[in-house]
Amino acid sequence: MNAVRILLVGAKGRMGRAVAAAVEKQADLKLVAELDQGDDLKANVGDCDVVVDFSHASATPQICGACFDAGKPLVTGTTGHSPEQRAEMAKAAKSIAIVLAPNFSVGVNALFWLTRKAAELLGPDFDPEIVEIHHRLKKDAPSGTAKRLAEILCEARNLDAGKNLTHGREGMIGERPAGEIGVHSIRGGDVVGDHTVIFAGEGERLELMHKASSRETFAAGALRAARWVVDQPPGLYSMEDVLGL
Repeated sequence: MNAVRILLVGAKGRMGRAVAAAVEKQADLKLVAELDQGDDLKANVGDCDVVVDFSHASATPQICGACFDAGKPLVTGTTGHSPEQRAEMAKAAKSIAIVLAPNFSVGVNALFWLTRKAAELLGPDFDPEIVEIHHRLKKDAPSGTAKRLAEILCEARNLDAGKNLTHGREGMIGERPAGEIGVHSIRGGDVVGDHTVIFAGEGERLELMHKASSRETFAAGALRAARWVVDQPPGLYSMEDVLGL
């Protein structure tokens, strides 16, 4: 069986380096190119089976376009996309398979599943809040994972993210309105990524928490997605699809 050939975009970043190191340990994977800002993606994309992207949201249209033109599947863990950039991916996914995941950790994707089930079981009597902690160098807030958790809560409660999400609180804000979801971002040190979903009810509280201590778990998940996506028809997939959740 031939090794799956991977083209890595964002190779100089923290996640890019982690993915490159993880590929070296896998006999069924081969890294054919490591690209970063300024490198020619179109000149290299034809020699791979799948593109793995951990670059920047601003590069999304270029990367999707190159994969679309070459007919190559894409795995991307880039976060902070605008609605227009997400629309670019959805358009490309009509012709190629794309796995878009804010977090490739198996544990975090279990957290996504558990959050949905808890929201459905507990109902509106429990107030949901999201707290995320990341290293001081992280540029976007809230994290892509926290945004996905908020989306899941909104879907489960039939809420509107534009109206029901509150990012932090300050001053005389009054009582917590029904249907509000608080999202809170903490930055400091070298924290890889902690996410907590709190369901606070009368007399009791449920907390679902995931803590990442190494980027290796994200790299392993991204490579699992890369193996999976090469055999999939066109479409926009999540890591939950990869894991069969």
